[in-house]
Amino acid sequence: MTASVAAATLTPVGSRFRPSFYFWMTLAMCLFVFAGFGLHSFLPALQGNFPPAPPIVHLHGMVFVAWMLLLLVQSALVCSGNAKLHRALGIWGIAQGTATILIGLLMQLIASGRGHAAGRPAGTDGLYLGLLAFLGFALMFALAIGNRTRPDVHRRMILFAMLPVIPPGVNRFWANVLGLDDPVPTFWLYLTLWSMAAAILLQERRTTGRIGALSLLGAGWIVAEGALHEAVVASPYFERVAAVILGLVHYR
Repeated sequence: MTASVAAATLTPVGSRFRPSFYFWMTLAMCLFVFAGFGLHSFLPALQGNFPPAPPIVHLHGMVFVAWMLLLLVQSALVCSGNAKLHRALGIWGIAQGTATILIGLLMQLIASGRGHAAGRPAGTDGLYLGLLAFLGFALMFALAIGNRTRPDVHRRMILFAMLPVIPPGVNRFWANVLGLDDPVPTFWLYLTLWSMAAAILLQERRTTGRIGALSLLGAGWIVAEGALHEAVVASPYFERVAAVILGLVHYR
């Protein structure tokens, strides 16, 4: 996670590792991402069954894996009371998070652009999720950075920032585990994301006695994304906007 966490809220360096709610939530997100892409891409690649992919795919994979591992390490450092190293990695975390979402958006635009050039509709589920991942992460990540001196708010906003980003892993996880033909099983996707959002809100309510405005914003974003998903993707307006966006994408 980014930047500093108030030292007064942390246990002394060298104390026993005490996993927090934030650590377990980050670990759950990592498991969905790593298991989803492992079943979809890594294992088939080891078996020689994964089709050749352009360099941007491999770059995206390496950057995203590095980001998820950094989140887990940063959360573990807080749980170990190692505030100094956590803060030292903060600037790197800002750079890594920014690179991750930009490369992810580029990857989605290229994939959607190729599909559109092959005759598929421009306004796909993937493009919808990709655009909202970029916007949602940018907003929540900026709020997390702006609240880095308020540890619990900072950590909650990092979790909310990740909810729009992890759908590719969540989709692949459920599609492979349940043997689904649909690459974007929206019911299972939003059941997972909304459950995580609810858990964050309940934890805040339990520990503080209230739910803050920023948490409501973070949860509201992912709830609205799911509630509007089918209607937006099926609309002629989104198809026109998507076609304009993809008309600007060129990748060799």
